[in-house]
Amino acid sequence: MIAIGYLLLYLAGGLMIVRFLLPDRSPLTRAWLGLSLGVLLLMELPALFAYFLKFSLEAHIAAAVMLVVLVTACFMLRSHEEARRMTEEDMRFLLAVALVCLPLTALSAYLQHTHMLLSRADGSLWGGQSTYGDLCMHLTFVTSMRDMAFPPSYALLADTPLAYPYLTDSLSTSMLMLGLDLHWAVVIPGTLLMALVYVGYMTLARAFLYRRNKAIVVAALLFFLNGGLGFLYDFDMAGKDHFARVMEIFTGYYKTPANQPDLNLRFSNVIADLMLPQRALLGGWAMVLPALYLLVSSCRARSMRQTVYLALWASALPLIHTHTFLALGLFSGGYLLGRMIAHPEERGGIVRRALVYLAIVLALSAPQLISNAVRQTVESGALRFQFNWVNNSGGRGLIDGYFWFWIKNAGLPFLLLLAACLDARRRGRLDLLLGITAVFVVAELVLFQNNEYDNNKLFYIWYMGAIILAVDYGSVIMRRLEGLRGRVLLCAAFLIVSTLSGALSLARETLSGYQLFSKNAADAGAWIDENTPRDAVFLTGQQHLDPVCTLAGRQIVCGSDLYVYFHGLSYEAQRSDCEAFYESPRENMDVLDRYGVDYIYVSDYERSDFDVDLDALEEMFPVVYQNPDVRIYAAVSEAEQ
Repeated sequence: MIAIGYLLLYLAGGLMIVRFLLPDRSPLTRAWLGLSLGVLLLMELPALFAYFLKFSLEAHIAAAVMLVVLVTACFMLRSHEEARRMTEEDMRFLLAVALVCLPLTALSAYLQHTHMLLSRADGSLWGGQSTYGDLCMHLTFVTSMRDMAFPPSYALLADTPLAYPYLTDSLSTSMLMLGLDLHWAVVIPGTLLMALVYVGYMTLARAFLYRRNKAIVVAALLFFLNGGLGFLYDFDMAGKDHFARVMEIFTGYYKTPANQPDLNLRFSNVIADLMLPQRALLGGWAMVLPALYLLVSSCRARSMRQTVYLALWASALPLIHTHTFLALGLFSGGYLLGRMIAHPEERGGIVRRALVYLAIVLALSAPQLISNAVRQTVESGALRFQFNWVNNSGGRGLIDGYFWFWIKNAGLPFLLLLAACLDARRRGRLDLLLGITAVFVVAELVLFQNNEYDNNKLFYIWYMGAIILAVDYGSVIMRRLEGLRGRVLLCAAFLIVSTLSGALSLARETLSGYQLFSKNAADAGAWIDENTPRDAVFLTGQQHLDPVCTLAGRQIVCGSDLYVYFHGLSYEAQRSDCEAFYESPRENMDVLDRYGVDYIYVSDYERSDFDVDLDALEEMFPVVYQNPDVRIYAAVSEAEQ
């Protein structure tokens, strides 16, 4: 299949580039960096050529040619050092990675398959609990970017540029254009990105925990099975309620222990509620982990060349995931400050490399940020001060005590982290501590989106490093408890308490299933995709389960406020115009001209949300498609008929 071959071409290209430029890394690290680079180039190169050739087949051909040029250039610049071979220690680490990453990747593949537009026997399309809200937005970006002129437009709101990091979704668009159906175009890249995150996190942890493979495994389990102490609320007095509260974890909608806003449990499980539904974040994490690794490696090796690699990699992040780009910048500043304090003899070299890093990143990322993040954050008025994140929702005062909020949300590792902070400098961890502190402080004080919950995208980068720091300290405790008979039991209890909420949340996710589109809605979306022009504009309701934009990728006048509001956009006029037309078509014909509407879509959602004047629509416009639930009218005047 062409799509798979195209993906493999980029993965092979990334592997070769890393082999040429970083032969001194272990084979597993080279493989991870190479595959990550291949995915990064597949995101960036077709999008770059789309500014000249649209996001078209021609742009993808030109991108493939550019890939060959880059591989050739890296071959010419290659290090002649012999590639490092696998050592016994590398083999032990590979075993640790396999122990954690293979089961998590298998689980991820299953969740991707069942949660991303799974087709049932009756022709309906389904998602899961965590993807019920976010998936349709991402599918809209995936389907609408086909053959679109760049910079891309926002298919959910008329006459609006896309001010959202879109490159992870464009990865699926490429797969879709090259032959995969929409389901697999989302599932295959999503599973690959999740696997890269798992391996990447363990590789980053190894950079700090060195040969302590057991500690690396524990760090990975604590991070990916996170969920805090939420399970206590579900199990508390459950016997008096015939375990109904416990069973509701597996049957209710968002009743999992890691995500219950009513109980102020907001530190959701990273797999179930972040990596799976939030595809921009997933792409950001897959790409920031190599950047963090290169940051640490370049500092320790005092290498300007690696600093340039880091800067180029970091510069690609803004249109993949802007929050992650910001978190990388904050972490880098804190980390480099920590290195200068801990190693005063290196200050001159650190400053020189930091200036090069900053100059390259600013030069390459500024145009991306101005057209994207600045519009969505600054111009929309979303940027504001608020202490203690969602525990101080709306600035109305703390809901939980400050430390209790973090203990119950981040769990027992938070207590271990507090102790680790006191010992960080003595253990040579000041750089890591200041890196994560910079991210935490900004996330605790400044909100960047209308949805205050979105600051979790910064907090989880803090948490990546916080878990490593906590586990590093925990391993010291375990060594000092050597000879104590209950040491293993104590460690097991800590792990169970720390991961039970996350494990229950993932178990619930594997059981969840919610219909996104009925067979009739799916059929309507397929008809639109096959029979209307790519640039056609549709008038629809504001439901987020809209096959017009989601399955067919067509421009609509106004989408769901679940999306447009939290993207900081003004949409009241468009929404009002949609309602006015549906309820009084004859008196509001100017709406069609104002937005260049080509088709009018009427389904159960429109009939439910508006008092649709069906008689007028039938008299005024020809029906071009209908099934038992959907009617589509061509928006032509009576004279044109």
